[in-house]
Amino acid sequence: MNKGFITILTLLFSFLSAQKGPYYQQQAKYKMDIDVDAKNFTYNGNQTLTYTNNSPDELNVVYFHLYWNAFKPGSMMDQRVARQGKNGDSRLQKDGISRLASIPKEEEGAQNIHWIKQNGKDLKFEVQETVMKVYLDSPIKPNTSTKFTMEWDAVIPMQIRRAGRNNSEGVDMTVTQWYPKIAEYDYDGWATFDYVGREFHAPFSDFEVNIKIDKDYVIGAGGTLENPSEVKGYDPKASLKADKNNKVTWKWTAKNMLDFAWAADRDYTVESFVVLDGPKVYFVYQKSEKTKYWSESKPYVTKFFQIMNATYGRYVYPSYSFIQGGDGGMEYGMCTMILGEAKSVDGLVGLMVHEGGHSWNQQIMAYNESVRPWMDEGFTSYYDDSIMYQLFPPKTPKANPFTATLDRYRNFVKRGIEEPAGWLGDHHDNGTAYSFASYYKGELFLVQLGYIIGEQNLALVMKEFYNQWHLKHPTDRDFMHIAQKISGMDLKWFHHYWINTTKTIDYAIKDIKYGEFATTVTLENKGSIPMPIDFSILTTDKKVVNYQIPLNMTHTWKQKDIYGDFKTEAYWPWTQKEYTLTIPYNKSQISALGIDFSQRLADVNLEDNLVEVK
Repeated sequence: MNKGFITILTLLFSFLSAQKGPYYQQQAKYKMDIDVDAKNFTYNGNQTLTYTNNSPDELNVVYFHLYWNAFKPGSMMDQRVARQGKNGDSRLQKDGISRLASIPKEEEGAQNIHWIKQNGKDLKFEVQETVMKVYLDSPIKPNTSTKFTMEWDAVIPMQIRRAGRNNSEGVDMTVTQWYPKIAEYDYDGWATFDYVGREFHAPFSDFEVNIKIDKDYVIGAGGTLENPSEVKGYDPKASLKADKNNKVTWKWTAKNMLDFAWAADRDYTVESFVVLDGPKVYFVYQKSEKTKYWSESKPYVTKFFQIMNATYGRYVYPSYSFIQGGDGGMEYGMCTMILGEAKSVDGLVGLMVHEGGHSWNQQIMAYNESVRPWMDEGFTSYYDDSIMYQLFPPKTPKANPFTATLDRYRNFVKRGIEEPAGWLGDHHDNGTAYSFASYYKGELFLVQLGYIIGEQNLALVMKEFYNQWHLKHPTDRDFMHIAQKISGMDLKWFHHYWINTTKTIDYAIKDIKYGEFATTVTLENKGSIPMPIDFSILTTDKKVVNYQIPLNMTHTWKQKDIYGDFKTEAYWPWTQKEYTLTIPYNKSQISALGIDFSQRLADVNLEDNLVEVK
């Protein structure tokens, strides 16, 4: 056997062995006892964590996230904000100066680990700001479980981003990403991203959380309250059972979620209503004239859950809470923290729809947002625009629900600061570029996919993706596998161009020659992303005739689309800059002709896409 053949076999074996094996996911069960000192914004915590290693790997260390350690001067978050200046997250800085730099010492966030044990034996650990590395007493072998116990105390930080004390609307405590949370371990290894401002990832977990706090407080949380008759706000017949320190214990449980979040305030009102064939919804907020739109939002929120259940897959948890707290809107397991004040009911509902939509993406589908923020933020934005279009139909009809997003994308591209959607969430250099990469490019990924494969196929893809991958941790590769199978198309080229580059789409009508019985149109690809093209004419008797020009890389064409029936032309090779199309209509029969009458194509220059025939 010659050396060259041996080398080929070795490389082939290495490639095959690097492929992803059978799917697995880790599992955790938390039991926490929390004692809150509301006056000083601190708490003491004890935690028992049962961790199951379903991977094929033996684990010798584990990692925990300690997110609140970021909220202090000199932290990595502070350094990141200072370096980005006005190009960073506006919520973390003022006039380009990091807000974290001026946090008073007594209001710095802290999670102080007293000790951690594995099956009763003390463990060595290292705290690397927001990440804690723990050296195990005994390895966790595949398909076995181990039990960690730990004790810690924490300081609820000054409210800067998402969590914290005394937010701008006067909510006492927003307690999110607040406990030592074990990191996710999967095929890519430990997800140990430092917390410098963006998103979160974790294994699916069960929670039993007992929170002891002054009896005058009301808690809103993402979970099931097991003792509503013993605490304030949820049961009008409740009999508070306060201890000698005037505290009561709130008992919460939750199953198969990524995290557990809560907020506490003495002025909270709790309202609830049940969505038919959906969850029980809780509103936990400070009821006042400033929050008057919360009551008006209830029928819209009901419709939101019904549309999501019918269109994208069922909400799997028993309840969902909208809680006034945080700094705008942030999603967690079975709840969201949002600001309470709104200028209009549609403004409030828009926020609720977006944050509620995250329950499907961040929680139920559970992407790794630190790696793929465009899937969570983008897919959620897609739901958002689609559903708001149904809840609040525009006074002036639009071609589709996504026209405003397309226009914003086109205007942003002109600024020349775009960054690829495939970058890690925390590693974008510009805050606005991150927003467009994750929210806008992520949303338009689905809009362009619908344009390519047809809207009916896209709907099937979204449903099947949910059916196969909900309550797991899918990646974009899993999504594309389903999209290609349902459409019958090769779509890898599209994913690469749209997610991994900042190249743009720009097609144009270059030339028109009118004949006695037919018209010849020359189209030009002036951009850097090839696409299939929908070309249409409006006849003088007000009929629309559609032509589909497939891209050769798809190797087939869309079979149907809600935007019309299409006559299929010959393939347009992606290497070819021009394409000639002959249509059996003369000038007197044509009122207008153009590229993409549906206005879904993310063409960055629309001026040369339509011609009115006079």
